[in-house]
Amino acid sequence: MNHFINLSENKVHQDKIKFILSEAKKNVEDHTLLFAGSLKPQDAWLLFQSQQAIIIDVRTHEERKFVGYVEHSEHIPWLTGISLERNPEFLEKLQSFVNAYDIILLMCRSGKRSAAAASVAYNAGFTNVYNIDQGFEGDLDPNSHRGTYNGWRFHNLPWVQE
Repeated sequence: MNHFINLSENKVHQDKIKFILSEAKKNVEDHTLLFAGSLKPQDAWLLFQSQQAIIIDVRTHEERKFVGYVEHSEHIPWLTGISLERNPEFLEKLQSFVNAYDIILLMCRSGKRSAAAASVAYNAGFTNVYNIDQGFEGDLDPNSHRGTYNGWRFHNLPWVQE
């Protein structure tokens, strides 16, 4: 009897994942963006927690160290150096962590850099690359502060800090 309950629960879980990915794809279709989709932080957490996806943090090392990061996420900076130029090793390092068909969730501070990185990854053949909309810290509020309006931390999702 318990076996059937687990199968039923697994079916519901898989249906929820399919729904989340379908909605994420609609988000980019509405804006003609060049990657698989854009997810809310809560949906990204559900996929990551269920081991259906990998999170790649594209922020700088300093941002991760001083602001925090999602535990067990991978780190490949999109921009590097003092002048914050595009990381020439980004795609090569991405290929070392995932294959082209894995579900890849990219995260930055507010979702802008990760969207650019997602577009480049998608054009390089990573067909299941998604942007985590709102990012780790979220958008600016009316007082020009982050973390009070939206984003990973605002939604009280798990994170750690060095």
